[in-house]
Amino acid sequence: MTQTSKTAVQAAEMSSRAPEKYINRVTLGARLKQYTRSPLSLILMILVMLAAVFSVGMLLFIIAYILINGVPHLTAEQFAWEYTTENVSMMPAIINTLSMVAMTLVIAVPIGVFAAVYLVEYAKRGNKLVKIIRVTTETLSGIPSIVFGLFGYLMFNLSLGWGFSILAGVVTLAMMILPLIIRTTEEALLAVPDSYREGSFGLGAGKMRTVFRVILPTAVPGIMSGIILAIGRIVGESAALIFTSGSGHSLPGALAGSGSSAATLTVHMYILSTEGLHVNEAFASAVVLLVITFIINLISDLIERHIAKKKG
Repeated sequence: MTQTSKTAVQAAEMSSRAPEKYINRVTLGARLKQYTRSPLSLILMILVMLAAVFSVGMLLFIIAYILINGVPHLTAEQFAWEYTTENVSMMPAIINTLSMVAMTLVIAVPIGVFAAVYLVEYAKRGNKLVKIIRVTTETLSGIPSIVFGLFGYLMFNLSLGWGFSILAGVVTLAMMILPLIIRTTEEALLAVPDSYREGSFGLGAGKMRTVFRVILPTAVPGIMSGIILAIGRIVGESAALIFTSGSGHSLPGALAGSGSSAATLTVHMYILSTEGLHVNEAFASAVVLLVITFIINLISDLIERHIAKKKG
């Protein structure tokens, strides 16, 4: 074999071992040359890039504004166990927020996941009941939170006699996030290929075993995404909770009835900012809320990766 033939063979071997990320790679110059031949595509590309830069810029601006105005006003007194008018402690509000997140997810996640399993796996396709449920969930997801708050106040606080209580707030929040969990879980289940179901049935597994051992574990990333969005809505909700759980600055002594009013961190921030006497402390509370939201999302992402790694 001549030297030229050896060189050609080595080049072919190197090209065959080239990383996949270099396959069909278009350089920036070639891309710009393509866009110059199509001005409309160039304009759309510029608009898309500007929209992305604007969105990221606004997010960074909001985070920086909160940190700059809130971090200097963080004090140890704000993390005292008991709230007073002097320390305006946010610790009871933090505990109330975490408690509401946990209790709301315990109620809403099983109902939402099982409802989505029924819609995708058990209900007949084209069933009128399925269409009614989907229209209902889409309608509920578009209702403003203040409407949920008014309904919860009339239903739970007055009709059932719960009063301003943490239980009334939890049930109201569960109704708010239920359509979100149903829709995201349904989309995650629909994304699972039918070959998984056929393979499980072919190995002799029943319907229930297929759903809980094959379909649901595969759809966990999509389900976790919906849960993360639901957590964000729970943590950031204030309007509905003012009407249902109230604005108590202490830890509730019961789930319902007298002494069960509980203000979350967002309600705590709202009260401090509207009073006009503790605006700096409200910014400090916003910093803590931002950190809590980040930690919750980080933990959810780690759980999702652990489940995916264990499955893989």
